[in-house]
Amino acid sequence: MKTLFTPNAQPPRATFLLMVAGQGLVLLLLWLFYPLRLFPSLGEVFRSLGDLVTTQGLIQELWASMTTALQALSVATMLALLISYLTALPFFRPIAYAASKMRYLTLTGLTFFMALMLSSGHQVKLSVLIFGATVYLVTGMTSVILTTTQEEMDHARTLGMSEWRSFLEVVVLGKLDEMLEVVRQNFAIIWTMITLVETLYQSEGGIGLLLYKQNRYLHLDGVLAIQLVILATGALQDYVFVLLRRVFFPYSVLTAAK
Repeated sequence: MKTLFTPNAQPPRATFLLMVAGQGLVLLLLWLFYPLRLFPSLGEVFRSLGDLVTTQGLIQELWASMTTALQALSVATMLALLISYLTALPFFRPIAYAASKMRYLTLTGLTFFMALMLSSGHQVKLSVLIFGATVYLVTGMTSVILTTTQEEMDHARTLGMSEWRSFLEVVVLGKLDEMLEVVRQNFAIIWTMITLVETLYQSEGGIGLLLYKQNRYLHLDGVLAIQLVILATGALQDYVFVLLRRVFFPYSVLTAAK
């Protein structure tokens, strides 16, 4: 127990999991026996969740949103990697700088221009999500590249590597694990935007549209049930990204502070 209250301590995995389970159980019991008036009770949320699954197609809507989110993430990651790696060339650095500052733009105004340029609602939804994710990914990825030290580059040069080879080995290949971490952290951006775009373009449905309908008719139990489903989905995605990083880049765990 002492390790749970010691700075930088690493408690046994079983102890940590037991602690997490205990804290979660306490929160559930408080919600069950001492619910706040503002929120529906736990029983109401579970009943609404069952109704959403059986009669309103929650699983199908979640799958529709998931496929759209993964499409947007794939394209945004490729674009962000390209823009970020091009910062090695001074000519392209203003592009990366401008892209990172575009994260301050509001998507409400951009959807209008994208609707004029594109022919279908799906293309508009995908374009909005790709734009929103790309500008945040570029910001994180360029920050990773900027952490490259002079010693790392000099070490590659002393091995007889050219400038391009040094960049490939040190920055591109050497920081892939950190790039994956940036993608993991920014995947949540897409989920925060997807409710907006699915509300604007309702032809393909999605969990955002289902959430909008529940909110519109003040079905607070349904709103909370959907939010919990989104939260659980996001937590599962986080776990998958962490697992992928451990599998493909096991050395990244060794460099973490203990």
